[in-house]
Amino acid sequence: MSNSAKKLGDNIRRIRVAKDMTQGDLCRKLGLDRAYMSNVESGKKNPTLSTITNIAKALDVSVDELLK
Repeated sequence: MSNSAKKLGDNIRRIRVAKDMTQGDLCRKLGLDRAYMSNVESGKKNPTLSTITNIAKALDVSVDELLK
């Protein structure tokens, strides 16, 4: 697992929890499988730039916020 994938997943989880959203809530907004999102948050999957952009929109943050 790459450090950047882990950092991205940690940021998604942190922001999602701060907005009082479950993984299921986020997945329903995105039309993604919850198991996939779980793998992204744990750093096991590397989402495409398009998916990262959609996650940022669903969380109402910038892509930069997810990647920092």
